[in-house]
Amino acid sequence: MSSPPLVPPETIGSPGLAAALEQVNAQLMAASVAELASDGYAGRRVGTPGGRAAAAWLAGQLRELGAAVQSDPFGVSSVRELYRTPVLRWSDGEMTRSLEHRREFAEHLTSAELPDPRSAPLAEAGAADLRDRWVLAPAGEWARACRRAEAEGAVGVLMARGTDTDGWMPKMIAGPARRAVAVIGVRTDLHRQLADALISGEVTVTASMPLRPVDVQGVNVHGHLPIELNGAAGGPRVLLSAHFDGVGDDPGRRLPAAADNASGVAAVLEAARVLRAALTAPVNLSVSFLDAEEAGARGSARHAPSVAPSTRVINLDGAAQLHQAAAVEAGGPAHALLAALDQAARLTGVPLRAGAMASDNRRYAAAGLAAIGIGMGMPGYQTPAETPERVEPDTLLAAARLLVATVWLLASAHARGVWASAPS
Repeated sequence: MSSPPLVPPETIGSPGLAAALEQVNAQLMAASVAELASDGYAGRRVGTPGGRAAAAWLAGQLRELGAAVQSDPFGVSSVRELYRTPVLRWSDGEMTRSLEHRREFAEHLTSAELPDPRSAPLAEAGAADLRDRWVLAPAGEWARACRRAEAEGAVGVLMARGTDTDGWMPKMIAGPARRAVAVIGVRTDLHRQLADALISGEVTVTASMPLRPVDVQGVNVHGHLPIELNGAAGGPRVLLSAHFDGVGDDPGRRLPAAADNASGVAAVLEAARVLRAALTAPVNLSVSFLDAEEAGARGSARHAPSVAPSTRVINLDGAAQLHQAAAVEAGGPAHALLAALDQAARLTGVPLRAGAMASDNRRYAAAGLAAIGIGMGMPGYQTPAETPERVEPDTLLAAARLLVATVWLLASAHARGVWASAPS
């Protein structure tokens, strides 16, 4: 995309806001994305050294802005951990084919742990005897196949699974309850090949699934940056949030997590920097970098009950590739917040559309807070292709400018007594 056009300063109506929007720095944001996506953070999965290192780096960045920083640790249970690269190969007696993890097959979150490769005949889900066999589940009927496989002592189930447009199977680390058998997703075309081979004769499958649930500790990073004017405090309470965790690297393969959500973190950090330097009305501003979003939004679930009821929350999840419009989901008493966001979008030239944003914003809304979730694209979502090069500088600019303008308008309106019907 091209950089969102800023309307002329005289149209914005506030020379200070126009100047502040021009201060948003794409290079600083790109550097933040590159830092968080670098090798040392290893994909930033909750409970890992890389995740803790990312939290420490972000705490340092907030301190540099002059924020009072608090780190809040919390427990996270049953995170799925892939501790070795899984194996999947099959043979029809004439040829053997080994499949590539995350390109041709991947773990299913309900899978039981199968640490070492297990060889067994492959059987159709409707076969008379499934004991000690791998079971080929028909498309769309894997759950039924799993129930029978569990009841009859099968080794595991192979189900059909698609890929993204880049040919990857995205990684996840939290989901439904585990089953009693191994469950492996096989690329749809290869799943069909297995079905054809099984019709022609006997097929032997060898597979492992070294996937286990682990209990870990996450940590949220909170910064408080109240902005005063002529020594006067107060103003509306505003929280800018973004999750910093990713799904973590695979054994031997990087998943940089640049779009989801290093991009959102970078834009929130830059918006806070600009507001701290340029805002001309008081605002009680806080920033929260949240952990464990990929493990069921546990970080925001931890934080939301402690947030003051009058707080307006803006959560940014993905600021990497804006196409037609940014997706916006509102929850709680968000009318005044939506009005400010809509006006800010017009001033910054960022198109908006209503769209589902299943992220930390929902935890804040469920706690009764005025909350908005914003998303601007995640190319390579949760795959090795989610690299810093795919995070568009112009999208980072659009996101940060939208945040700056929204907070600016909320602060200015509060100072003038506008939107007084909303809590402040």
